[in-house]
Amino acid sequence: MYQLYIQTKRDNNMNIQFAVNLEDLRLLARRKLPKIAFEFIDGGADDEHCMRRNRDAFTRHCLVPRYLRDVSQVDQSVQLFGHRYASPIGISPTGLAGLWRPGADLMQALAAKAANVPFMLSSSANSSIEEAMELAPENVWFQMYCTRDERINNDMVQRAIRTKVRVLVVTVDVPVNSNRERNKRNGFARPFRMTPAVAFEALGHPLWVLRYLRTGGVPMMKNWQPYAPAGANAEAVADLFGTLTPAPLVSWDNIVRIRRAWHGPLAIKGIMHPDDARKAVELGADGLVVSNHGGRQLDAAPSPVEMLPLIREAVGDDCTLILDSGVRRGSDVVIARCLGADSAIFGRPSLFGVAAAGQAGVSKALQIMKNEIDMVLKQMGCTSFASLNPGNLFSPDSPFQPSRFPSTGEKRVDPVRFDQV
Repeated sequence: MYQLYIQTKRDNNMNIQFAVNLEDLRLLARRKLPKIAFEFIDGGADDEHCMRRNRDAFTRHCLVPRYLRDVSQVDQSVQLFGHRYASPIGISPTGLAGLWRPGADLMQALAAKAANVPFMLSSSANSSIEEAMELAPENVWFQMYCTRDERINNDMVQRAIRTKVRVLVVTVDVPVNSNRERNKRNGFARPFRMTPAVAFEALGHPLWVLRYLRTGGVPMMKNWQPYAPAGANAEAVADLFGTLTPAPLVSWDNIVRIRRAWHGPLAIKGIMHPDDARKAVELGADGLVVSNHGGRQLDAAPSPVEMLPLIREAVGDDCTLILDSGVRRGSDVVIARCLGADSAIFGRPSLFGVAAAGQAGVSKALQIMKNEIDMVLKQMGCTSFASLNPGNLFSPDSPFQPSRFPSTGEKRVDPVRFDQV
């Protein structure tokens, strides 16, 4: 068994080297994970129309190139909440990552630190905010859900304060559990049980089974462990989380209380309506993550790409906007910027990367996106990500199509007339 572990580890490292896009990482992860685990990451709500809509929305926009410009050097760095990051990408919050690979949360944190991009640690992660902040204090943001217990809500905020988290992210788009049919068919339910059918299928992925057994099965949700009775095991802690979340009673009053307690940058994740965006800013939000939860909540929801220009118009230029859901290409990030986003984040590709090859897989995902953004900017004749604007887009099917290409303020060069030469 040990020889199998060493050989598989070597194969993982070899495979990841040949990944050329994020879809390659997805296919690698599908090979490494049992069906029940892979489809938990890969699936969405109901018929998964929203997931497809998230991707299709990007294809309705074209990037207009400008040539005969010096693009030997381009700058894709961004300023978010007072901190300069190397690239306009980041890792979305995702729970239960330790089930795909032990230590996955900290691997993502370290990869984000190495790439100097944000990593949003989920409150439903398997590693704690204290552990993550110790490893990557400049890059870890903390994402939390409001629960049915206001004492836990407040304590989550206080822990973020004590650990000196840079940005607090509050997710608001899970008032109830959604209908994730892949999970139901695969038997992924709480409490998680390794049924005979699941175990039989998992035998085709021996390294995952080995890790699962060696680490004691279902991993602990460490951010929630302090709120469970002393000595509670991982399943008991997960049950507590499931009892207190989702919380359909959560309202704007919760945001007001969090804003009073938290004095650092506050971002609200899951905002999709311009009126909600406007109200969030009025109540003190410094930024918004425009997101439909990756198509995992409301299958009939629009794509964040479709709502982004309306939300930017609603909140003005001073509010930081981050796009989430469906981002798979560097060109997606560039399109998002042209439509009003300051940056874009993704969750599934990072999970596929960590499942396929650990921290190296996450780093690969980030490097692929960074390389693609660099290439797209140069193809467009743009030397700065920050300078992108709606004039760089051609969107024939979009109601947000600008009436004309705005002038860039460049000095006009008169054409040469041959009869004057």
